[in-house]
Amino acid sequence: MSAQQHPMGISFEFFPPNTEAGRDKLMQARDALAARDPRFFSVTYGAGGSTQHRTLDAVRAVRECGIDTAPHLSCIGSEKSQLRDLLMRFKEDGIKRIVALRGDLPSGMAGVGELRYANELVEFIRAETGDHFEIAVAAYPESHPQAPSLDHDLENFARKMQAGADIAITQYFFTADAYFHFVERARALGVEAPIVPGIMPITNYTRLARFSDACGAEIPRWIRKQLEAYGDDSASIAAFGEDVISRLSQRLLDGGAPGLHFYTLNQAEPTLKVLDNLRF
Repeated sequence: MSAQQHPMGISFEFFPPNTEAGRDKLMQARDALAARDPRFFSVTYGAGGSTQHRTLDAVRAVRECGIDTAPHLSCIGSEKSQLRDLLMRFKEDGIKRIVALRGDLPSGMAGVGELRYANELVEFIRAETGDHFEIAVAAYPESHPQAPSLDHDLENFARKMQAGADIAITQYFFTADAYFHFVERARALGVEAPIVPGIMPITNYTRLARFSDACGAEIPRWIRKQLEAYGDDSASIAAFGEDVISRLSQRLLDGGAPGLHFYTLNQAEPTLKVLDNLRF
């Protein structure tokens, strides 16, 4: 079954706020984006469970608008008993989707927990809950920053999908061919599920550079140079970013991408402008 047979539509990612002002901002973004009829929202999860309770609180708040909301669940640093309890809480809360991740080992944490890799987490969720949850996992078109090679990373990805994941959501990227190449190679390894591109709106060069260095996402030189040239001119950065991301998104959809997942950073406006340009 090809990706084109899985119209995934659009979805949006938020992070749990840690202030009252941040919560207000999240609710405003949620309401504006809910009007675009997304397939689901997702809420990120702090390293080593540092924001586990805030993730669930944020999920409960976000889904009050009636849109399915998926918590991120990370296995690093967690024992099976903790994960089992969380899965039960998710089920009791009526949560139907999970984004299952390995997670990052926080500095100073000695043990990685009983599950070391995302494929083990997916297997555990399936063993504990059967088909209750739609499980999404991460994909890295430009390779995971810690992977020894692209081939090794692709094999890891295929293992996650074979363990029982329903869809994959990619790390953001700015080169469409990286996505198409990744999908082609994943299909050759037998992965049939939809691989949804992750989209990061460009609004702030310093923050984007920091995120990209941390997660291994390549900012093409021409984009870096143009953003550097704008300096502190935020209006020009926003306009340039909107154009770059709109063109990228259109090319992905034209090339058969089954949907788009936006990393909103709890801001609606940059994503809405791209959606308007795509006539979503």
